[in-house]
Amino acid sequence: MTVQTEFPGISFVKHPTRSAVSDNAPVETLVAEILAAVRTKGDAAVREYSRKFDKADLDAFEVTQAEREAALAALEPQSRADTEFAIANVRAFAEAQLGTMKPLEVELLAGVHMGHRVIPIDRVGCYVPGGRYPLLSAPVMTIVPAKVAGVGEVVACLPPNAHPAMIAGCHLSGADRIFKIGGAQAIAAMAYGTETVPNVDKIVGPGNAFVNEAKRQVFGPIGIDQLAGPSEIYTLADETGDAEMIATDLLAQAEHDVRTRVGLITTHEPLARAVLAEVERQLVDLSTAETAGAAWRDYGEIALCADEAAMIAYSDHIAAEHLQVHTADAKGLALKLRNYGSLFIGELASVVYSDKCSGTNHTLPTMAAGRYTGGLWVGTYVKIATHQWLTAEGVKQVAPPAVRQSANEGLEGHRRAAQLRLDRLQAQGK
Repeated sequence: MTVQTEFPGISFVKHPTRSAVSDNAPVETLVAEILAAVRTKGDAAVREYSRKFDKADLDAFEVTQAEREAALAALEPQSRADTEFAIANVRAFAEAQLGTMKPLEVELLAGVHMGHRVIPIDRVGCYVPGGRYPLLSAPVMTIVPAKVAGVGEVVACLPPNAHPAMIAGCHLSGADRIFKIGGAQAIAAMAYGTETVPNVDKIVGPGNAFVNEAKRQVFGPIGIDQLAGPSEIYTLADETGDAEMIATDLLAQAEHDVRTRVGLITTHEPLARAVLAEVERQLVDLSTAETAGAAWRDYGEIALCADEAAMIAYSDHIAAEHLQVHTADAKGLALKLRNYGSLFIGELASVVYSDKCSGTNHTLPTMAAGRYTGGLWVGTYVKIATHQWLTAEGVKQVAPPAVRQSANEGLEGHRRAAQLRLDRLQAQGK
C-alpha cells in the first residue's frame, strides 16, 4: 500500500513513524545549568559533571605525553596503518581545497585598492564523540583540516570513557592538547576556559543532543561549525538500482544510532518493494540489528516518485546529509541536485568510504541544513578578512558620493569624516 503526500508526484511505500525534529528531547534547561556552573566554577564543575554523567572521577583531565604514547603503542598495527591512510587522504584533500583559497588584491577603481587575507583561527576546540564504538575516523575529520589550515593550537576533548584508541587517533591527527572531558561540560570548558582547559575561538565536531545544545548556547563570542542532528542517508535510484546494495548502504548508516534517518527516493516501484523486502532480510543476521532495525522502523522511508523531476524536488526538500545517486546517468542527475551535505555519485561511491578514509569530510549538515550550508572543510578553520587602502585619486572618486549619502541619511559625523580627507587633499593642491 502506498500513502499519498502533499508533494506532487510523491507517495510513500514506507513512511517514517516518528519525527527526528520533534524527538529532539528538551535539554535546553539542563545544558544552561551546566554551562553556567562550568563558567563560574571551572574545573570543579567539570569534575562534578564527569562523575555524574560519565561515571569518571579524574584527578587530571589532560592526557599526558606518556598516556598518548601508551595509547599509540596499544593500537593494533593494521588499525594504525588504516588510520594513517585516512589521515593522508583527508590531509591531501584539505590541502587541495586550501589551494583554491587565495589572498586577493584588486584595484577596483583608480586609486581604490581592496583585498582580503586568508587567516587561520588562533585556537580551535575539536569535540570527539565517544559513541558505541571506537570511531577512529572522528578525530581525523576535525583535527587534520585544522592543522592543514594552520590553526595555532588544536584542543581535542573526548569522553573519559572513550576507547583508548581514540586518544591515539587524536594524537596521530595532530591534536596539540587532548582532554578527557565529554558532553556539554566539554563544550563549556572549551568555550569559557577553566583552570586547566584553555578557552578556544571556535568549536567543531559532532555529538549528542547535549553537545549540540551546548554549542548552540555558547555560539556568538565562540564560533561553531554547525548544529548536527542524527545522521542521515538517502539514495536516489531509478530502475537500474540494485536492491541489495541500496539496502546494505541504508543499514550501514542506520547502525550509527536508533535515530538515524534512512531513505530511498525512487521512480521505480518494483525497486521500492524489493528494497523494503531486502532491508528486512538483512536485518535478520545483522549484528547491529537492534540499533539499525530501530532506526529503520521509526525513521526509515521509501518515497515513490512519478518522474525524475519529482525525485529531484523531494531530494532537495530533504537535503540529506549523505546523498547517493544510483541511476543510469548518475553524473548527469548529480548536476541537477542542489541540496545535500555530501554527494556520492554512482553505486561504487559508498558513504562508508567517505565515513572512514577516502578524503572528503564526514562532518556534514543534517536536518535540512544542507539547503544553506556545506559540511566541515578546511575553510571552516580560516577567516577571510578584507582590507582596503586608497591613494589621493581614490579619495576623489569615493569621497563625494560618500559625503552626499551621509548627508542624506542625516549622519553628520559620517559626512565630516568623508569630507575631511577631500578638503585636505584640495588644500594641498592634489
